[in-house]
Amino acid sequence: MNNYVILRNLSAVGTSEPFSFRAARPRAMAVVPMEPEITVERLSVNAVQEVSQDPTVLAVTPRMPTKLIKPFDAQIPSRTTEAWGIEAVGAKDCPFSGEGVTVCVLDTGVDASHRAFAGVSFVQKDFSGSGDGDRQGHGTHCMGTIVGRDVDGIRIGIAPGVKRALIGKVLDDTGSGSSEMIFQGIQWAVSQGADVVSMSLGFDFPGLVKLLSDQGWPIELATSSALEAYRGNLRMFDALMEMVASQAAFTQGTVIVAAAGNESQRDVHPDFEIAASIPAAAEGVISVGALQKVQNGLQVASFSNTFPQVSAPGVGILSAKLGGGLRSLSGTSMACPHVAGVAALWWDALRKSALNANATAVMAKLLASSRTNVFAPDVDFADRGMGLVTAPRELS
Repeated sequence: MNNYVILRNLSAVGTSEPFSFRAARPRAMAVVPMEPEITVERLSVNAVQEVSQDPTVLAVTPRMPTKLIKPFDAQIPSRTTEAWGIEAVGAKDCPFSGEGVTVCVLDTGVDASHRAFAGVSFVQKDFSGSGDGDRQGHGTHCMGTIVGRDVDGIRIGIAPGVKRALIGKVLDDTGSGSSEMIFQGIQWAVSQGADVVSMSLGFDFPGLVKLLSDQGWPIELATSSALEAYRGNLRMFDALMEMVASQAAFTQGTVIVAAAGNESQRDVHPDFEIAASIPAAAEGVISVGALQKVQNGLQVASFSNTFPQVSAPGVGILSAKLGGGLRSLSGTSMACPHVAGVAALWWDALRKSALNANATAVMAKLLASSRTNVFAPDVDFADRGMGLVTAPRELS
């Protein structure tokens, strides 16, 4: 018996009177949005087979551990007046602020009392079992980059006009969680009307191998089981993203952004590159790589996983510190909220223009406006994706 995550589409459940005649009578097919339900059930292998035959079940997968994408400490630049990423992505001179946009961060929670969040209305929901609020600091730093107000005259937020933010605590106070927490967090964010969802976290494949091997499993069996769980969770993610896309026909949709990961080690060897993993590798999710400043432009950070769709500043990023003040961190965790913030600016711009504002249009703008003329020579396309995300200008 093992724990499995089950994704059901409740819109497929029909009801009728017990004695009504339901022969092959022609009737109009009603088009309704999918209604996801995500549960965790303890099942045997035979029971998994039975559950998978249920017509309402879209995906079944073993539960898998998750963790935050651990950032690296970085020194706060001296005499700085704002986080450098704001100017790099063009948010400094952007005529839009994210006004009217709802953003969601799925992470370790948020320090809602921080000065950087003055005037922001937070809606919090804990999926980790450790209670609302951030006691780790990761979620607070990420949220600060998206919506942060000025702190001591220093600008840290890409979209400081955002007034409503959702906080899904899908990682506990140690920065750990499990896959159903993320799935449920996404479902909740979409149901709450999130325009943008930011996730600086990943699925812990090595951690699952170690957990099983520590329980006495042979390493080959532990690796095979972890691979099965990883593959199943990727398929679960794809199925959930398909449901999110189906709901966009009835709403304006949701842009979902995820950090590519910090497992590459180009400083050890140029070919030591790890590909982006889930959730960044899931269908419909915008994956984000990290950039740093060098003398002749921008360069992909040595730790940034390869094959992102876009890239953003991720080294020496100044943002809100747990308990007050500011802190500088590095990682794709820091790059991801830059993209989420720019997405909020595009939502604002499109809604104030004659153009149609929906998630598909915002994603198209993010990709199409990404710049490639800012990079140092010899930066690989596979490492930086479409380029550096860029805030909107005036739209007609």
